[in-house]
Amino acid sequence: MTPPAHAAPPDHSPLYVDLDGTLTPSDTLHESAMLFVRRNPLNLLRMLAWLPLGKARFKQRLADAVRPAPEHLPYHEPFLQYLRDEHARGRPLVLASAADARIVRDVASHLAIFDDSLGSNAPGEADGVNLSRGNKRAAIDAHAKAHGHDHWAYAGNSRDDLEVWSGSAEAVAVNTPAGVLDTLQRTHPQARVFEREPLSLKTVLRAIRLRQWSKNGLLFVPLLAAHSLNPQLWGAVLMAFVAFGLCASATYLVNDLLDLPNDRTHRIKRHRPLASGAIGIPAAVALGTVMLVLAFVIAVAVSPGFAWMLLAYTATTLAYSIYLKRLALIDVLVLSSLYTLRIGAGAVASGVDLSNWLLAISIFLFLSLALVKRCAELEELEDDNAVLAPGRGYQARDLASLRAMGMASGFLAVLVLALYIDSQNSQKLYAHPDWLWAAAPVLLLWVMRIWLKTGRRELHGEDPLQFALKDPFSWITLIVMGGIGLFATVGF
Repeated sequence: MTPPAHAAPPDHSPLYVDLDGTLTPSDTLHESAMLFVRRNPLNLLRMLAWLPLGKARFKQRLADAVRPAPEHLPYHEPFLQYLRDEHARGRPLVLASAADARIVRDVASHLAIFDDSLGSNAPGEADGVNLSRGNKRAAIDAHAKAHGHDHWAYAGNSRDDLEVWSGSAEAVAVNTPAGVLDTLQRTHPQARVFEREPLSLKTVLRAIRLRQWSKNGLLFVPLLAAHSLNPQLWGAVLMAFVAFGLCASATYLVNDLLDLPNDRTHRIKRHRPLASGAIGIPAAVALGTVMLVLAFVIAVAVSPGFAWMLLAYTATTLAYSIYLKRLALIDVLVLSSLYTLRIGAGAVASGVDLSNWLLAISIFLFLSLALVKRCAELEELEDDNAVLAPGRGYQARDLASLRAMGMASGFLAVLVLALYIDSQNSQKLYAHPDWLWAAAPVLLLWVMRIWLKTGRRELHGEDPLQFALKDPFSWITLIVMGGIGLFATVGF
């Protein structure tokens, strides 16, 4: 149908673009809330007190406190390129969102392709009006007419946008759910569609860091150290393993939510599902809550003592994510204690007595690995000519000191192993404890090698345990150590 003579052709009519869920797969309100909680966890209570004020006032109060940096937001790249092309053709573009007007203006200014912006709580608007649904349609219509346009186009994504699309001459659908898209195409069959990226199981598993569950294999160490073959005890520890995995995944989601700004500036971490916008903040919060509840249900079934250990792990991990990881040296001590706590939790779950020797070796070895991780991150900073580690308490010039601490800690773990060989504990557990002397140089070689690889920039900021899982030499070391332990137990 040919538009009226007084109207601009549809492809030259102004295009009004939604922000949250459309231009960015994320939501700036949720981003702001996470920034506010990251600043101080007690701010969660302040936000709850603002809820009765209504959506517009809530957004205003939150934007008064924090606003996400537009350069750190993820964007829907194919759609953004389409907008750039339209801008190059001379088409008027306006960013129109229910987000606070200051956030909308910041994003529009950063992208430099928009002629104007519309948002909630803009100066001169009715007090407390949330710019969505009918309010957005009315604001867009008034803005278009004020600039001499009788027709306008709209790009959106959600069910709330159907009311806005009903007044548009042209529709663009971005990341739109199938049900909403079906409804839209009844009135706008020629709507331009930018497909919604489906949430795959692989993306979810990446978000919960399923690979990190391997760390929970430490729960089985007390059983192995005690040479126990009791299937009932192994079954209890297996349940504990699942509970720890679910809990760890939930806390990883919390960590990633709080670390979004830093992750998005990191060469590798910016590809994580949350940082890239592949998984939304509400979905991550819901998934983390379900996993945490399920973890404690399983933990209580294992034993009350194990549930308390899991609670201690959760509290320590959350404290680390919220605050402790920003404190130099405290962070690595906490990380090493979290590894050691897994061993203690395995002992509680199985009812096996935990050896002080095993605890001492664990503390020094895991402190060394925690320092490996920090040194690998600082090596990357040196390569990028940066001074401060984002979200951390270290500077690039701390590298030499941390490297010395880490190597010393690794050597101390080997020293404790050597002292253990002549102890009463080893004499009781092993028929031929002298075989254990062969384990000391093997462990020493592994510790020296991982520090050598760190200095050569071969870990790329990667977790050392994750690196070890992919490293054939580490698997050979583990097999050799297991063989030595077997020979020490039964001999030839």
